[in-house]
Amino acid sequence: MNKTINIESLQEAQALFGPQDEFIRVLEKEFKVKLSMREGKLKISGTALCIKKAGALIEYLLEAIRSGSEEPGKTDLLALIENFKRPKKKKAIVAPTTSIIRLSSGKPIGPRTEGQRLYTEAIRKYDIVFGIGPAGTGKTYLAMSCAVEALMKQEVRRIILTRPAIEAGESLGFLPGDMYEKISPYLRPLYDALYDMMEAERIEKYLETGIIEVAPLAYMRGRTLNDAFIILDEAQNCTAEQMKMFLTRLGFDSKVVITGDITQSDLPEGRPAGLLQAQEILGDIEEIKFIYFTGSDVVRHALVQKVIEAYDKTNREK
Repeated sequence: MNKTINIESLQEAQALFGPQDEFIRVLEKEFKVKLSMREGKLKISGTALCIKKAGALIEYLLEAIRSGSEEPGKTDLLALIENFKRPKKKKAIVAPTTSIIRLSSGKPIGPRTEGQRLYTEAIRKYDIVFGIGPAGTGKTYLAMSCAVEALMKQEVRRIILTRPAIEAGESLGFLPGDMYEKISPYLRPLYDALYDMMEAERIEKYLETGIIEVAPLAYMRGRTLNDAFIILDEAQNCTAEQMKMFLTRLGFDSKVVITGDITQSDLPEGRPAGLLQAQEILGDIEEIKFIYFTGSDVVRHALVQKVIEAYDKTNREK
């Protein structure tokens, strides 16, 4: 069985095929189809179901290209493939069409799935947003990009990044070095995301002047955080007391994003989980938004999505 799709220009074909036809080879492998181009027409050969899925994605990509969006990269393509191979799940969107900011390398950052789009929209609209879901769904990375965007637009005066240190506990005294040397390994993921989005020289300047602050959760106690974009990462490791303490730090003209994966808590057995309790206590407050990610929102290696789905299946069967 065959299907033919019109390609309107050489530039359009180059964007669709990717560098050295890499994208076409990926599509052929993932959808088990054969793609060939002749006289402005792309022919898809294979079984009816495979052609339907591959054709839907190719038409989607062409629509994005024709609308003036930046060309999707391989990571974008792989994320889209995983969604189009599972038609019952939420379909992804091409990241460049709704980019938030650009990486220091110039590549745009933006949501790649419907769940991620809802998340970034919620962050712009609400003062407190919870992003809950598995690894690889972009919870922290997209929150960081929204924070940098807000800082660049002068919507806030500073960014504050925090997370519980050393699992759920904050006992850092036995570690060598000063405070920053003790906590640095636990805050490294936040630094990594930050350095993706801004030039190193600017980050160092902002850290020195306090425009950007990275600190363990214990250092938030007793403060009122005004005119700031605050991100609490790894919130599944917060106790109920820590979560309440953190949420009550919110000051005027500030925004808070809390991210976590409730399936990966390191809290000792018997300690109330602050993230779980927050869902129960705050779920009815209209001004607070909870966004829940699933395996279909994973944009890491395709195997990560399969690992998450396998664990979810096992947990449901228990």
